[in-house]
Amino acid sequence: MNKAKSPVIIAIDGPAVSGKGTLAKALADALGFACLDTGATYRVAARMVLESGGDPADERAAVVAAQEAAGAMEIDWLHDPAIRTEAVSRATSKISVFPGVRDALTAWQRRFAADPPGGAPGVVLDGRDIGTVVCPRADFKFYVTASPEIRARRLIQKLQLPADEVTYDAVLADLRERDARDSTRESAPLRAAEDAILVDTSGLSADGVLGVVLAHIRQRRPDLCR
Repeated sequence: MNKAKSPVIIAIDGPAVSGKGTLAKALADALGFACLDTGATYRVAARMVLESGGDPADERAAVVAAQEAAGAMEIDWLHDPAIRTEAVSRATSKISVFPGVRDALTAWQRRFAADPPGGAPGVVLDGRDIGTVVCPRADFKFYVTASPEIRARRLIQKLQLPADEVTYDAVLADLRERDARDSTRESAPLRAAEDAILVDTSGLSADGVLGVVLAHIRQRRPDLCR
C-alpha cells in the first residue's frame, strides 16, 4: 500500500468508563474518520460462545468463536443491542484473557484500520491495547484516564443505579478489580504506550476532552482538522 495514501490511525486506550468511547465517536465525527470500538469485537465473539452453548471460560470454545467471528464479522454486528446484555458482558470478561482470542480479533481490528469502511481517510480505534499491540505505529496515540472515584460515579449515573454509599462502594470496588485484571493479564495488558499523550478526563466535559485532543492533532496535522 502507498504510504502517502494509508489511512491515518488514531489509537485511544484507557480503563473502563474513562470517556474513551465517547471521545472516539466525537473525534471520528469531527475528522470524518471511521470509528471502531474494539471491545465490541470481543462481545461478538462472547455472544457466539453463548449461543453455541459453550462455556466462556473454556479456552478452546472461546478461541474457536473468536476465529469464526474474525472470519465473518460485519460492521452491523458491532452495533447489535444483543451484544450489550449483562450475560454477554460477563462472558466477554472471561474470553478476553485468552491469547488465541486476542490474536484472532486483533487481526480483524488491524484489517479494519488498514481499510476503513466507506473509504474514510482515517480511523479512530478505542480499546485497551490499541497503541501497544493492535496499532503500535498509529499516527496518534492517546491514553484516556480518570480517577476510579470519578469513573464509579459516572457509571452509577450511566446505569441509573441508586446513588447511595453502598452502591458507590460496590461499583468502585468492581472497577478497581477490573483495572487490576486488565493491567495484569499476560496477553496485551492495559497500559499506556510510551509515546501516548495522557488525557485525564476527571475534571473535563466531553466537549472539553475533545478540544484537548483536537488541539494536539491540529498542532501536528492541521490538514486533518476541518
